[in-house]
Amino acid sequence: MLIAADLGPAMAARLTAGVRSRAPRTREEAAEALVAVASAVMSKQPRELNLAGNPACILLYGVNGAGKTTTAGKLAHRLRAAGRKPLIVAADTYRAAGIEQMVLWAERAGVPHLDGSSGADPASVVFDGVQTARKRGLDVVIADTAGRLQTQRNLIEELGKLGRVASKALNGAPYESLLVLDAVLGLTSIVQAREFNKAIPMTGLALAKLDSSAKGGAVIAIEAELDVPVKLAGVGEGIDDLVPFDPAAFVRAIFD
Repeated sequence: MLIAADLGPAMAARLTAGVRSRAPRTREEAAEALVAVASAVMSKQPRELNLAGNPACILLYGVNGAGKTTTAGKLAHRLRAAGRKPLIVAADTYRAAGIEQMVLWAERAGVPHLDGSSGADPASVVFDGVQTARKRGLDVVIADTAGRLQTQRNLIEELGKLGRVASKALNGAPYESLLVLDAVLGLTSIVQAREFNKAIPMTGLALAKLDSSAKGGAVIAIEAELDVPVKLAGVGEGIDDLVPFDPAAFVRAIFD
């Protein structure tokens, strides 16, 4: 069951041994034992978004098609509903279609947006986004960056530059750097997380496309290895279908 949920053989064996050591007598006890054992190996870092900056900044990155743009739109909608004033920055300057898609999501969420011109330096677009937010009294910058494979060294290095520029624009204040993972991809996500974390240290993960057909269990192994928490989960295609990640509920859903 755990292997089918994409935890991988090593982590599945580790959790199974932990459950057996607790000698559960019923299915319910086994489920609770699994929650306890999995929670023990998952990250203990805060799962709430750090929005303390002026403005706060959230960088979303990952491979092509992972769900970055939809996650950015849903997150903007969620923050706006919570009383924040977000600005979406379309820094995917390599794809005109990517910018157009981000604009549509910004309009759907009812939030302003700043669009990078095609071929522009993504780092400069993010820098401009932070400055624009300050001038307009907006308190959260959500930057949708270009999709890139973890094997494309030049693009991975560019991501590192983007992080450094964001830090400079924020005068050294902390910001959120969230790797968006496609829940369907399974154990491939672990390789992605390792490589992206080398370029720009992750503060968290956003798990996209999490539904009944995509278990997303690889994030347990990622949290155990890198000590990076999943902070958000996309659970559907609607604009409201982005929720805070609940580790216990997630593990129970795997068992069920």
